Amino acid sequence: MAKENKVQGQKPDGKKSKKSKRTKRKIIIVIVEIIILLAVLVWVWINGKMDKLDTDVSFKGQDVQVELPKQTQDVLGEYTTIALFGLDNREEDSYESGNSDVIMVARIDKDTKEVKLVSIYRDTFLKMADLDQPGAYSKANAAYAVGGPKQAVRMLNTNLDLDIQEYVSFDFSAVAEAVDILGGVEIEITGEEAGHLNNYCIETSKVTGKSYRSLPGAGTYNLNGVQAVSYGRIRYTLGDDFKRTERQRLVVEKMVEKALSSDVGTINELIDAVFPKIKTSLDKSEILSLAADAFHYKLGENAGFPFDIENQVVSISYQKGSQDCVVPADLASNVKQLHDFLFGTTSYQVTDSVQSISDEIAYRTGVYEKKKD
Repeated sequence: MAKENKVQGQKPDGKKSKKSKRTKRKIIIVIVEIIILLAVLVWVWINGKMDKLDTDVSFKGQDVQVELPKQTQDVLGEYTTIALFGLDNREEDSYESGNSDVIMVARIDKDTKEVKLVSIYRDTFLKMADLDQPGAYSKANAAYAVGGPKQAVRMLNTNLDLDIQEYVSFDFSAVAEAVDILGGVEIEITGEEAGHLNNYCIETSKVTGKSYRSLPGAGTYNLNGVQAVSYGRIRYTLGDDFKRTERQRLVVEKMVEKALSSDVGTINELIDAVFPKIKTSLDKSEILSLAADAFHYKLGENAGFPFDIENQVVSISYQKGSQDCVVPADLASNVKQLHDFLFGTTSYQVTDSVQSISDEIAYRTGVYEKKKD
């Protein structure tokens, strides 16, 4: 009897064990369902945000590619390289043309999460890569004005031995809006810069429809959107356009710092306000791929191109008469330095095409490679 009772006494425990297992199974199923639901909601949210972007479906990477040696293609293929164009347009939401006062190449290392920026001086005398005028040379910013983003990216690839297949274009309004949402950017201003900044603010305010306060003089200020854009437009100081590109990169650096330390609500507001003011060739999957590690990226070194230059009055085929241009001294040696800076290829040899362009620029301008001690 004792043995029978013992056996019978085990049954309730067995039932309890089975019931406990069923309960755990139900909990797991509910948790999985919640996770799936959250994933769907996140996807819907992200998809909705992506729809705010003006995606350039007509832009094809093969239309802007140039012929490069396999060794170069292999090195470039290890990175993501994107062209950034800031347009000096007085009309908002117009991205098909206009002088690209900001021309940057962003090199993204997905392994180290480091982003390097190189500003291409807008007045650099380069080959335009215009399919209708194959022999045309002009200032770098003329490529976008004549042929939009397609020609501008092709111009960069043609002159710099690059394989850029994506671009992002924006205007004054996008930058001003982003800076305001981020709460401004703190920058030290000289007395000379303060005077020019105040003058530029008048026009920038009209274009963006945003207000500003004039700066009283030198000092460190938390610049609002209008002031930050105007600061990046200053070119009438020592250093001219070279110093201006430094200012532009500094504004970008400060914006990235603020964005990385912002909360979700600020980022959401930033996306809602700025995405509609941007045009890009990147599709949703590419943006999501980059966004997945957005808060792990860090800005590395930045530089201006050309590294070695001379100012020269040059006859330009795209505009009437002659204009003061930035001439690479010479292009081939500058492209070597560019690849060293961006990709660490210290022994890089430019293509025959770039060498030919370099020789043509030297012939047209009389500016040759500077001899270094």
